Amino acid sequence: MQHTVRGPIVFDGVGLHSGKPARLTIRPAAAEHGIWFKRTDIRFGDALIPALWDAVERSPLCTRLVNAAGASVSTVEHVMAALAGCGVHNALIEIDGPEVPILDGSAVPFVTAILDKGLRGQAAPLRILEIIETVQVHTASGWARLSPADTPRMTFRIEFADDAIGTQEKSLEMSNGTFVRELSDSRTFCRNSDVEAMREQGLALGGTLENAVVVDGDKVLSPGGLRHADEAVRHKMLDALGDLMLAGAPILGHYEGHKAGHAITNMLLHALFSTPSAFRMIECTGDIRAKMPGVGVLPEEIPEVA
Repeated sequence: MQHTVRGPIVFDGVGLHSGKPARLTIRPAAAEHGIWFKRTDIRFGDALIPALWDAVERSPLCTRLVNAAGASVSTVEHVMAALAGCGVHNALIEIDGPEVPILDGSAVPFVTAILDKGLRGQAAPLRILEIIETVQVHTASGWARLSPADTPRMTFRIEFADDAIGTQEKSLEMSNGTFVRELSDSRTFCRNSDVEAMREQGLALGGTLENAVVVDGDKVLSPGGLRHADEAVRHKMLDALGDLMLAGAPILGHYEGHKAGHAITNMLLHALFSTPSAFRMIECTGDIRAKMPGVGVLPEEIPEVA
């Protein structure tokens, strides 16, 4: 069945790129509602923004959603990943600014609060998007594809010149609590050499060594170092799960990304929905439901972070 959160969950912080303070509240929503954002600071006009693939506006280094009236919310990928990984299908996310707070740069603060609050089952069947034909997109920088699989699965490969990152590849079956245990605490990252350039473009204005992993050659500049030796590729997988959540339903298939980012994953969803023969929507039976992210996840599975 579909699920929502048991009650409101509040987060305060600053946006990674805007540097602006924001309060975000995840509220319960009725069955069939889906995930929507609401800009509470917009007093006139349409302030509701759907968390869907076709509301994505191309933006550097994050996922930005925009409605027909021009209201937007950016850097939604971490909270979307947390909702996907915890098995939340319906929620209204209120926010009083243009960007989701970055918190510690990972999804674990969202996951912790969601699981502490708990979920409520709803009297409506869960429908999932089953991949039945492979769909793939390429750019000059990377590629991504979705292919049929019996369980939700993700494989990702990255390549960076900095020795602190280098080449990393990871493959995980994304069933049950895998996201919470393996990916949720992995933080966003950047190269120290790119920081000034980003700030000149009006990006990373809220970034610090506490909410992002900053690397310089073979050195990790952030206090405490890495949470995982392969934290970078784990974070890319976290981002991808959040971006795939914008399909509007959990996906049963194998996502593969090679040097893929937010734009490539969104291109992949456009290609998928432009190919009706590549997928079908099915009601989630007990056997399939048992394989999906978020089933039976417990708070004690959340990784401990410093």
